[in-house]
Amino acid sequence: MDLILWRHAEAEDLHEGIDDHARRLTAKGQKQAQKMAYWLDSVLPDNCRILVSPALRSRETMIPLAKRMRKFKIEENIAPNADAGALLDAANWPNSRESVLLIGHQPSLGLVAAQLITPTQPECAIRKANVWWITQKERDGEGLRTYLKAIMSPDLVIKS
Repeated sequence: MDLILWRHAEAEDLHEGIDDHARRLTAKGQKQAQKMAYWLDSVLPDNCRILVSPALRSRETMIPLAKRMRKFKIEENIAPNADAGALLDAANWPNSRESVLLIGHQPSLGLVAAQLITPTQPECAIRKANVWWITQKERDGEGLRTYLKAIMSPDLVIKS
């Protein structure tokens, strides 16, 4: 199984009078989302299940990928400040046979990454718009092993 963690792109700052769930992407965030959607569309397995936080900035991050004919589901359990267990339950990790892309927030995504790949570290810092790709593979009779397959940043995406 592959578990792909995509932190929402750059959003408006949180300030008094705005609901955290209603923050929108900035112009830079929209460009970040477009670049990452371009890359993800070229590498995601066809059977990838996509779960998106209900926060507006996460849904806006998803829009460029949805325009590429990818279906997704809004998942309440991966809203801001969800715990790592809620994200793993939503993804059905490690029992799912399909790949799962979670589009969400820090620190939740970083807690998941740390739990799966660096258990001695309490949290990983996942930057805005970055993707962390975690996979499980059977290894020479050692059982399932968890690996960090890739980290991708919108700055590294070259659109042709």
